[in-house]
Amino acid sequence: MRVFLDANILFTAVATPDGWSALLIDNARKGGIPLVTCDLAVEEAGRNLRAKAPARADSLASLLGQFEIVPTVATGKCPVDLPEQDVSILLSAMAAQATHLVTGDFKDFGRWMNNPRRTGGVVIQSVADFLRSV
Repeated sequence: MRVFLDANILFTAVATPDGWSALLIDNARKGGIPLVTCDLAVEEAGRNLRAKAPARADSLASLLGQFEIVPTVATGKCPVDLPEQDVSILLSAMAAQATHLVTGDFKDFGRWMNNPRRTGGVVIQSVADFLRSV
């Protein structure tokens, strides 16, 4: 198992350190599950933290010490229809050989959740679905 986290999960884990996203990261770390994200997700999470939770923004760097950060894959053939930025997230997860992509973006990823046959073999899940499945 190898878990890729989207920017909104990074943001939520830092902004709400006693929430489900932080629990997912803590459980993965304790269970030896590799966590991965891409530089695009890190940039977005940092930008949103500085804008919406500036008192917590500095905590992102220490959280990322638990992650492998891979380069963003900006172009390529995406197996499903997604907005451009989300294409980069899914392609980056695929390139990182993630088994799971955890996101809170139900608007764009919702119809593709829990359907790895359609999503390049990556299981896209919400935090709650992922926590229930492990």
